[in-house]
Amino acid sequence: MAKELYKLKSGEQAKYDDMDFDELLAQLTEEDIEALNDDFDPDDSLLPPDQRCKDQTKKAPTGKFDRKALLDFIEKKSREDPDWEQNKPFVHEIRGKIWTPKEPEKKPKSEDPDDIETEFDEILEHATEEELVDLAAVLGFHGMLNQVQYHQSMDDNKITDGFRGIARSADLKLVPNEPPNNTDVEESLEQIKSNDSKLEELNLNNIKNISIERLLEFAEALKSNTNLVKFHMANTRANDKVAKALSEALESNKTLQVLNVESNFISPAAQVNLLTAVNENQTIIEVRMANQKPSVLGVKTEMAIAKLMEENQNIEALGMHFQIPSARVRVTESIQRNIDNKRKNRKENGSGGGDA
Repeated sequence: MAKELYKLKSGEQAKYDDMDFDELLAQLTEEDIEALNDDFDPDDSLLPPDQRCKDQTKKAPTGKFDRKALLDFIEKKSREDPDWEQNKPFVHEIRGKIWTPKEPEKKPKSEDPDDIETEFDEILEHATEEELVDLAAVLGFHGMLNQVQYHQSMDDNKITDGFRGIARSADLKLVPNEPPNNTDVEESLEQIKSNDSKLEELNLNNIKNISIERLLEFAEALKSNTNLVKFHMANTRANDKVAKALSEALESNKTLQVLNVESNFISPAAQVNLLTAVNENQTIIEVRMANQKPSVLGVKTEMAIAKLMEENQNIEALGMHFQIPSARVRVTESIQRNIDNKRKNRKENGSGGGDA
């Protein structure tokens, strides 16, 4: 019956529509019903695998299930049963091609300039260890030698012990202090007041006994001076009062080019006023105001200085310390712009001697 149903075609289905299926099932034998169940009932995936299989035998159990006895029987049966005979005797043979690794292609050696031997290679091969230590000192390889050997090489003395030399204690070399500034303050003040043409640079750096009143007189004399080009007064204990007097002098002076007031007690606000006065005539090319007692300028002050530098078209050097990166970049770009513009002007005027 199953085969007949299997051979049905689509056009023959109509003659089976009126059949009574209950009557057909009643005519089936027990074996036919089992076969039909095997075809129509799939395994239940929700059941564990050991419960999905149907009983394969109709025999009644001969006793209770004993797992240990069953395992012992299976093990005994496996030992007693002979091995199955091989249909084909085993012969050790190799089939197919044997894999052999390919030899890497030998690439032609490239002529690297570093691999070319020169006369220096021969010199280094025959050089003594002392000569190599001397060469290391000249090239700056300080990690290959100790300080004693380094100074011996710099002084053209004989080098001993080679690269295995041990640093020994040496006497402390005393370096003499810099001589004090011997500038005559009173004479210099009179020269500035009299507008002496011989005085183009005045250095008052590190003069500790100069008073604030005397510095104010120098600032007042700068208003009418037309010959002084460079004025240095670093580390003179100048304060905001002196900075204010200098600002007033710079608004009138048109000949000063270099102003150095480093290492003093000038506040950030006074430094801004000083740069504002510098922008009045824009004749100064170098200003140095670093290392003041209030070392931190602040964001507002640094941004104000950066704006003043962008308005200045002449300054080529500014000695100040900035903590804000944006202010530092703006000042650097302004200085570079001024230097480039001056270089272009020199080229246009035909004097290219300063383009270095």
